[in-house]
Amino acid sequence: MTIFFYKLTPIDVLLLRDGKPFSPGERAWAGSVFPPNGHTLAGAIRGLLREKKEFNLLGSFLCYNEELYFPKPLNFVGKNTLHPLPWLVEENDNYPLKKILWDRLQPAPLLIKKLNQRDSTIKSKEKSSQYLSYNQLKNLLINGINNTIELTSENPVEFTPYLPETRSHNSLNANTGQVKDADGYFVENAVRLKQGWSIAIGLDIDITTPNILQLGGEGHRVIIEKSATLAHQWQELATLSNLNFEENRDNHSKSIAYLATTGVFERKHRDNKSYCQAWPWEWKLAHRGNPNQSLGSLVSVATAKPIAISCRIKDKNKNTSIPAPQVFGATAGSVYYLNQPEYLYAENPETSPSSGLNSAQKWRKLGYSQLLWIKY
Repeated sequence: MTIFFYKLTPIDVLLLRDGKPFSPGERAWAGSVFPPNGHTLAGAIRGLLREKKEFNLLGSFLCYNEELYFPKPLNFVGKNTLHPLPWLVEENDNYPLKKILWDRLQPAPLLIKKLNQRDSTIKSKEKSSQYLSYNQLKNLLINGINNTIELTSENPVEFTPYLPETRSHNSLNANTGQVKDADGYFVENAVRLKQGWSIAIGLDIDITTPNILQLGGEGHRVIIEKSATLAHQWQELATLSNLNFEENRDNHSKSIAYLATTGVFERKHRDNKSYCQAWPWEWKLAHRGNPNQSLGSLVSVATAKPIAISCRIKDKNKNTSIPAPQVFGATAGSVYYLNQPEYLYAENPETSPSSGLNSAQKWRKLGYSQLLWIKY
């Protein structure tokens, strides 16, 4: 499948609301999210195409000029790598914290390999970027996880690629043109990308560019341009990731899965309710929390605050759109430690067709849950 990469460069600020509900009548803050999620991007692309056409989305990522940037892996404290406790004990039977108590129903705790580095790590005031460049991530895929990694931004001025801009909105009376006393106003944060930065996405369809794309709220627009350089960079990263996956799977070797985009891991349970968690439901824990628990490969997880995702669905009876059930996604940059690589449910060639598989594949088509595999 050929993937075309596109740069989305904002003409102005972007308004990208998150999934948290708000009421303007209560003078509330409207939450924002960046980069834009898959639903927002897919809607914008369909608006540009002006036809019902199926496509697969990859991203969103960031790029500086002609180089891809990715969220910093969340398994680092300063410049030091975190490691699962069971793996540290395997390497060193005298590891000082091997007897600590932890909840076996959850992933194993993550610790620094050399405990005497903790103070210097915490007190370090050296500023590191929240993003990895294509070259930094490529080196990580080639060399694997070491105890330290160079996380200093290759573009030192841009430790944060974008800035929030607070915007207040007043509700006006249509007859008088004055602010309504009853409705008041609400406030939200717009996003302004710094000079040279753009959003990057991949699509399996060829779009005529350059063009203008409406993205986010209130009609704000971006310039969409095709980039063969970004496509080549992604293909190189994907090839390295696939090689790591196949080699470690054949050798039953320890592996690390890096979440390059927001991950949606949703499953419907016996009470007919859907639940989300920070790691794939099909990946079972490698340690036993109770005697009846089946063992899997997942040892530990490094993640952060979940991302609220909310979109709208069509009510066929009333021919209107209504809010869809809210979903919580794992933060891009999350890291998963496994005793050996495992497929995602949506990508496993041995998975039998089902409604659950169709649902999981729809999330993947929108760009969610993109993994890159790293050697340990």
